[in-house]
Amino acid sequence: MTALKWINEHLEKWFLILSLIVMVLVTTMQVVLREFGSATVWAEELCRYIMLYQVWVGASYAIHEDAHIRITALTNILKEKNKLKVELVVLTVWLIFALWLMIEGCVLVNKVAIMGQLSPAMQIPMEVPYASVPLGGLLMAIRLVQKIIVTLKKLSAEEEAA
Repeated sequence: MTALKWINEHLEKWFLILSLIVMVLVTTMQVVLREFGSATVWAEELCRYIMLYQVWVGASYAIHEDAHIRITALTNILKEKNKLKVELVVLTVWLIFALWLMIEGCVLVNKVAIMGQLSPAMQIPMEVPYASVPLGGLLMAIRLVQKIIVTLKKLSAEEEAA
């Protein structure tokens, strides 16, 4: 398996698994240390920032796995060719939203970077947690382009068969 294929198939999944393990370990450590009266000040903040990245990377992974919730009452009554056309419209609108999210997220990260704000406990630049938004938009856009290409191929095959 090539590196690019592995990244395409597994990177998001392994990021989510490993980040969840880190989050659970840090939270467990915090609970145990709190019982001994020596809790850390950074654990909750780190878990919050990990969760931000999990949400955005998870949204991209859900696109890859076709796991987003859909309303299919209308599309279930359509013929296959028309289902694919509706799917193409939905994916295109979604792609536009993901690109908008990425662009506006970059603007937000830039504004935060200009302010030079640091996180309260870990003292990391606040653009690090805010960067989860444009990263999520980028990853979703990549996955949506992949879905659009597959849908176009299916539509082309459907039209050739007709």
